[in-house]
Amino acid sequence: MHIVLFEPEIPQNTGNIARLCAGTGCKLHLIKPLGFSVDDRHLKRAGLDYWHLVEIYYHSCFAELQAKYPGRNFFLNTTKAQRRHTDIIYGPEDFIVFGKETKGLPEHILAQYPENQVRIPMVAEARSLNLSNAVAVVVYEALRQQSFPGLK
Repeated sequence: MHIVLFEPEIPQNTGNIARLCAGTGCKLHLIKPLGFSVDDRHLKRAGLDYWHLVEIYYHSCFAELQAKYPGRNFFLNTTKAQRRHTDIIYGPEDFIVFGKETKGLPEHILAQYPENQVRIPMVAEARSLNLSNAVAVVVYEALRQQSFPGLK
């Protein structure tokens, strides 16, 4: 599976997600610009000593990622979606995309995948979940559907 973070802003979230990727075998794609330096101590601390287990790819923009992986499924996480993340059938090479912490995914990206937008259910008064928590919820659902390939 591929996890995509579009312009992440908080190093601790990205570090936590990198650690999730290390523990699950997911590949991590970061779309620039990043809101921090990859040398940030908070990023490194959140990922602990798992960095050697993570495949990280950097892309200058979302279009570059799409061009590199034509024909792949991209599932966009947004609070604006009607479908729940559990309504999707995920495949092992699918891309699960998350927006930046403060703004989510931009409209021009959402418009490209109207049928592949998903949300995590929560109370109406809540604006969103923490990014690293949201990624964990969706990734583990996707892996559960595939019987947790490669995980013990």
